[in-house]
Amino acid sequence: MNAESPTSPESPSSKNWPLPFWIAHRGAGKLAPENTLAAFRLGASHGYRAFECDVKLSRDGQPFLLHDATLNRTSNGRGRAGDLSWAELSLLDAGSWHSRAYAGEPLPSLEALAQYIIGNRFALNIEIKPTPGLELRTGQVVGREVLRLWQGSGLTPLFSSFKPEALAGARETAPELPRGLLLDGLHEGWLEQAQSLGCAAVISNYAAMDKAVIERIHAAGMKALVYTVNDPATAAWLTGNGVDGIITDAVDKFPPV
Repeated sequence: MNAESPTSPESPSSKNWPLPFWIAHRGAGKLAPENTLAAFRLGASHGYRAFECDVKLSRDGQPFLLHDATLNRTSNGRGRAGDLSWAELSLLDAGSWHSRAYAGEPLPSLEALAQYIIGNRFALNIEIKPTPGLELRTGQVVGREVLRLWQGSGLTPLFSSFKPEALAGARETAPELPRGLLLDGLHEGWLEQAQSLGCAAVISNYAAMDKAVIERIHAAGMKALVYTVNDPATAAWLTGNGVDGIITDAVDKFPPV
């Protein structure tokens, strides 16, 4: 496929783009325990109306919020998160690791987050973060559950993932919802890969994004977003070069105007 060709007819149109420019990383960046409802509430208190989160599956197929493959860093649990049932995961403390103020904060299910997001009319970027080996299944389940949970809300979440198989799974079960390919760096064929997945966006590490890359993404009919920008000078440079969205930890530094 020509790198400058438009997106395919099956691609969700970027004209129906669901996100504003500023997006709070994992709820409120590092100011609260990531991927918890407490973090989303804190991000909202700083004026944010769009958020990013990480979603994976429990052993019994329940989508819930967690970034790492293991529970060790951000909870009092140990081992691979996907090996536990949702009943076991829901009892864990996902706040004490951050600070005493958040002791006892639970891991939220995707359903609990959906109620909060929809109730407040917020926008959401759902990063599909599968347990290794469950990429396709995780994308399929998350796609199906998002369609169910957001049905009739008039809101459209964005799916993103570093794993093409996860995005392919989401396309199978929720083809009408937009997708974004996440990149840590620009590997060979990255743009063609995003096009083949019917993506509406490419979301890269900010260090990999420059004016030429942004122009290539735009010429292909997609949005260009970056993560995780916490420095005002970097944000200003990227904005001046035409980036379409910034994911940040610094919800206390960047007013989401």
